[in-house]
Parts: sequence; C-alpha cells; structure tokens
Amino acid sequence: MIVTLTPNPSIDRAVFVDDLVRGAVHRATGSRVDPGGKGVNVSRALAAQGAATTAVLPTGGPEGHLLQELLDEAGVAHRGVPVSGPVRMNISVLEPDGTTTKLNEPGPVLSDVEVEALVATTLEQSAGAAWVVGCGSLPPGAPADLYATLVTRVRGRGGRVAIDSSGAPLAAAVAARPHLVKPNHEELAELVGHSLPTLEDVRAAARDLVTEGIETVAVSLGSDGALLVTAESVIHARATISAPLSTVGAGDCMLAGLLHALSSGLPAGDALATGVLWGAAAVTLPGSRVPAPADLRGISVQLTHDPDLSRTLAH
Repeated sequence: MIVTLTPNPSIDRAVFVDDLVRGAVHRATGSRVDPGGKGVNVSRALAAQGAATTAVLPTGGPEGHLLQELLDEAGVAHRGVPVSGPVRMNISVLEPDGTTTKLNEPGPVLSDVEVEALVATTLEQSAGAAWVVGCGSLPPGAPADLYATLVTRVRGRGGRVAIDSSGAPLAAAVAARPHLVKPNHEELAELVGHSLPTLEDVRAAARDLVTEGIETVAVSLGSDGALLVTAESVIHARATISAPLSTVGAGDCMLAGLLHALSSGLPAGDALATGVLWGAAAVTLPGSRVPAPADLRGISVQLTHDPDLSRTLAH
C-alpha cells in the first residue's frame, strides 16, 4: 500500500489545438478532464497498474465533488478532507508535437485546522503502508513546513516517507530527512542554489543530499531520463519516445513506478528502470492520462550503473 497526500489537487482539463497562437481564437480538436495534482497522479498511476493505494486530498466546492467522482471512475481509493474553499481547476493546452502550455490556479486557502486534518488523515490511512508520499505545491495558507511535519510524524511512527515538491516546502522537508526525494532538474538546481548543466553536477548535488541523511535521491531529467543516487550507487536510466503526446504527469508516473518497485523488493536499478518505463509510457498518452499495463509494452529502457557523468543535459 502506498498512501499519497496532495494538499493542492486539481481538476485537470486538457485542450488539444493544432497550433497555439497567443491572442488568437482557437478551435479545439479535442479535450479531456482528469483528476490532477502530483499525489493524485501517483495514486492514479498505481491504481492503473493494479497496485494498492489511497489518495488523501482536500475536497472543497463543486470542483471537489467532481474530483471525487473522477477518482471513483478511475478506481482510485481516496479519503477526502472537507475544506471551505474550492479545489482548483487547471488547464493544459497541448499541441500535436507534445508542446504543453499550462495554466494553474492557486487553489483554496487552507486554515490551520484544515491543514492539520489533512496530515492527521494521512497518518490514519498510513498504518501498514510501505510508503507515504507528500506531493506537489502547497495551496495558499498552508505553512511551508507542511511536508516537513509530515516527514517527522511518519518517521516517528516508523514509516517510510517520500517527498516530491519544490521551493521552500521541499527545502523544509529535506531538513526533516525523508527517506526519498524526487526533484526534477530545475527543482534540484533551485534547492542547491546553482545551475546543474551536466550529469556530474546533478550527481554531486544529489550526493550532498544523501550525505545530509536522505537515503535515495531520484532526479527526473526529462528527455535525459533520470538519475538515482544512494550512498552506494549512481544509476541512470533513459527511454526514448519518438512521438510524445503530453508531458503532464510523467514525473508523477515515474515516482509511482519507482516506489511500487521498491515496495515490491526490487533493487534500486530495477526500481529506477520501472519508474522511467512508467514515466515514458505516460508521455505517449494524451493529457494527463496514466499508463495501464498495455501502455508499457514496446518501450525500451536503457539502464547503466556507470553513466557518462560528463554528459551535458538538455535543460
């Protein structure tokens, strides 16, 4: 069982256009609506692959009701925490070559009581869970140390906790020493305060986090794959997708695959390969769809325990 906490979930509406032109009127070629937010996406990816998961999230306003209905339709077990403000609705505009333009609302303003209810509900659901995962941005009103509090309380109960966030919430969580963090390239650079142009720079930054007490640092690198760093190993994995449709949620699917494999007892390299496979499969799907088992077929993952660290990264 993997329990996810998404403090700022969303309704994700994807709109497909032939070519996005600023200021122009467009006729959409299609659209779809999915439940969204990083932790929600992790749970959706796990559920689509038949893995046990529960998503904890705030559910305010009519958008919150719709979000729960969409999760029910997707077969994702969830525990909603009522809040006074409405859940946000985000819009992604997708072009045929996979270019994605996102418009994200800020989300509901949470009170201290609502924040505590989210954390408490997550802890209630996490009894016996292999992992507890705190994911995504924080809504207005939520303290920057929300994930740090989650880390401290999960660790205090003997649980394992992973964090996927950015900015001040990630920095605060890192200080509380989660077992695993999954920043992307830009988020890791922001965390360490300088650019990371090569794979060696990413490795060095990740190893510093390991030295500070984080067991596993998994860095998603977009088209450059992903790098996993522990005290014992540096592992790189990559999958090439020739016809990408959407990058929305790909990193979340990668994290889902990684944690599922780790909780199944697979070694770090195989777990990273599983994560990259799930993330690559997500890129082949429209909008924020998550891959089912059939979507994983035919995707080759290149895995190495001795990567070329001099490689310059695309981002």
